[in-house]
Amino acid sequence: MEEIEIRLAEPEDAGELLAIYAPYVEETEITFEYMVPSLAEFQERIRHTRERYPYLVAASAGKIVGYSYAGPFKGRRAYDWAVETSIYVARGAHRQGVGRRLYEVLGQCLKKQGILNLYACIASPRQEADPHLSKDSIRFHEHMGYRLIGEFHQCGYKFDRWYDMVWMEKMVGEHKVPPEEVTCYGKVSD
Repeated sequence: MEEIEIRLAEPEDAGELLAIYAPYVEETEITFEYMVPSLAEFQERIRHTRERYPYLVAASAGKIVGYSYAGPFKGRRAYDWAVETSIYVARGAHRQGVGRRLYEVLGQCLKKQGILNLYACIASPRQEADPHLSKDSIRFHEHMGYRLIGEFHQCGYKFDRWYDMVWMEKMVGEHKVPPEEVTCYGKVSD
């Protein structure tokens, strides 16, 4: 793969991002979403996320090959220093450094905002040989420095079977008392 460029996602990227996301919805358990969102809904998701957090795309040779973003861990004020991270890489672009670069840059952006804890909520197969899900995402997050902190059993249902969910965590900042306020990503200087 050619050099990977990381940049902020724009609502106009939604069509290319949907092309990456749709197979995850339709063929895997990686997302618990049942229906592929509309273009307008996906554009709004990008806009809404960018109000507070980074939403990044990875491009190679001018084509988007992956994307990653952060969202609130929980809606209460006390959780401002924690986010949930998400990442999707296009078919044919796995194991080529796309995910690693996206998560490295996402982590740097979030640290600049004052975020201290990163969380990933990941579907986990109940059997090793599952046609819709492997443990690749769990292994990827482990490789990126996340550690397993919790497991929920048979909490997601898709493709006529039950799936577990795991939570993984990565600490990226010092937990001072009191903490510095979190800055919206659009107000962070490079």
